[in-house]
Amino acid sequence: MIKVIINYQDEQIISFSAEGHAGLGAKGNDICCAGVSSVCQTALLGLLEFLEPKPVYKITSGYLKCELPQQLKAEETTKAQLILNTMKLGLLAMQNEYGDHVSIILRR
Repeated sequence: MIKVIINYQDEQIISFSAEGHAGLGAKGNDICCAGVSSVCQTALLGLLEFLEPKPVYKITSGYLKCELPQQLKAEETTKAQLILNTMKLGLLAMQNEYGDHVSIILRR
């Protein structure tokens, strides 16, 4: 099972992590793992491209964690929230389709 945790402070996403494997297919050929990985990594790439200061992140096999910097200006915060909420929409859609293999946890 893939577990994605999206952490909030007030009403804003401040970090997310994804870990595990879906077990839907063979390693390297699992559409669910590939989908979750693509959505999370694309969100990270967007944050790295459009934010200053950059988020702090860690990626290893089957694990990704990303934390927003604490001192973002209002414009940077807006960009980050657009990217992260779009990520959340994609992940929730995958959970609806592959609920036995991916779990999205929203921590407020």
